[in-house]
Amino acid sequence: MTSISLQTQLTDYKAGFIARVDPTRVATMETATEQLRASGIESTALKPGQPAPDMVLPNALGRRVQLSSLWQNGTLIVLFYRGGWCPYCNLELQAWQQQLDAVAAANARVVAISPQTPDNSLTTKEKNELAFEVLSDSSLDAARGFGVVFDMPEALIELYSKAGNDLPVLNGNGRWSLPVPATFVIDTAGVIQLAHVDADYRNRAEPADVLAHIMRVTSN
Repeated sequence: MTSISLQTQLTDYKAGFIARVDPTRVATMETATEQLRASGIESTALKPGQPAPDMVLPNALGRRVQLSSLWQNGTLIVLFYRGGWCPYCNLELQAWQQQLDAVAAANARVVAISPQTPDNSLTTKEKNELAFEVLSDSSLDAARGFGVVFDMPEALIELYSKAGNDLPVLNGNGRWSLPVPATFVIDTAGVIQLAHVDADYRNRAEPADVLAHIMRVTSN
């Protein structure tokens, strides 16, 4: 049985969301996405060929994990996601969970990073039954190091507040800031080999494409 691609799942969810939600709310989110893209964050984020910042972050159980300790043992796939409250993020995390056998076959591993506190990261990990590390970047140091953090505009803050997504509390940092969803592939020397950064939070790197890239690079 052929699995449904992540992009198809994201597109289907987006269509359903637009169909059922107040058009004013959709327009506010679209405007915020356009403003974020216009900020140039996609072009200022880290690129292939650049060294990845080596961070130490707590996992869902509070244990400190150093990124270099992960990439030294094989290719590391780093996923920056917004949080467990984001349905697009959950679809992405679930898609990677389904690909873990292929990830292992490519001598790689996956790590997901969000601003959530470790407790909220644990909830995300358990809800999605994830068998890979989920790290907490409440300080946003990792997101800042990779160049993917941004401050939310007032209109979006108001919308999220009304929806009950109190990010300053969920993330334990008192800030209305998020990472742009991004995927980075880092080799054993700590060098970025692939970077997918999209200001539209509904777009994510397709796991099969990322894995195909890793296989091409490692076979050369």
